[in-house]
Amino acid sequence: MKPTHTFQADHVVTGYDNNTVIQGVDLDIPSNKISVIIGANGCGKSTLLKTLSKLIKPTSGIITLDGRPISKIPPKQLARVLGLLPQSPIVPEGITVADLVGRGRFPHQSLLSGWSKKDYEAVAEAMRIMDITEFANHNIDELSGGQRQRVWIAMALAQQTDILFLDEPTTFLDITYQVEILDLLTDLNRKYGTTIVMVLHDINLSARYADHIFALQDGKLVVEGDPSKVITSTIVKEIFGLDCTVIKDPISGSPLVIPIGRYHRVD
Repeated sequence: MKPTHTFQADHVVTGYDNNTVIQGVDLDIPSNKISVIIGANGCGKSTLLKTLSKLIKPTSGIITLDGRPISKIPPKQLARVLGLLPQSPIVPEGITVADLVGRGRFPHQSLLSGWSKKDYEAVAEAMRIMDITEFANHNIDELSGGQRQRVWIAMALAQQTDILFLDEPTTFLDITYQVEILDLLTDLNRKYGTTIVMVLHDINLSARYADHIFALQDGKLVVEGDPSKVITSTIVKEIFGLDCTVIKDPISGSPLVIPIGRYHRVD
């Protein structure tokens, strides 16, 4: 079981150039749970995740890991605890699956040391978890979109961090691959206790897989909590501008959003 960490943001403000995107966000990420950040396009979901992972420096406010500002933690040391899978990562040309997954071991290696037994075992375990061992010697370009995404996640797993951030890990995938990826991440969380924070677009998948939801609107955290608390017709209307009704999913028991359009069929 992964250790418990505290990861907090206190009144964080950030953005790009002179454009403020995130406006005074306070949050406390639940340890050993799956959290999902939701919100309409352009509300700041990816910007917030990048800021939490130290890719963007806050204009003001502080982000702490176990009480220590992440700005004070050396990058390689932070990368041993926190892993990030960005949106649409660039695939190095001509690289094999095993080689790409192996890049996740960088934070654990020094300039003078070669690959250790632990490095090889970590890569093999990551590929096993994501069910891509059979593709180890395949070129990444030979794989389908869903298979590639599993390889990228395996690379993050090989990093063996206690906390894993993923920015839209299911975007551009067919629904079958989306569910497959989210099932695998849920298995990872349940078996190893990895703290997972994801940005997702699909509100129903968010409600089904999240233990905790952070809902953003115009760069502000407007509500957070258990999906049953956050996913209501009133909040969905406020955040997404969508008229809907929310029922109980007959399979998972989670909230299920049913849009109400102007045109609907009545038999």
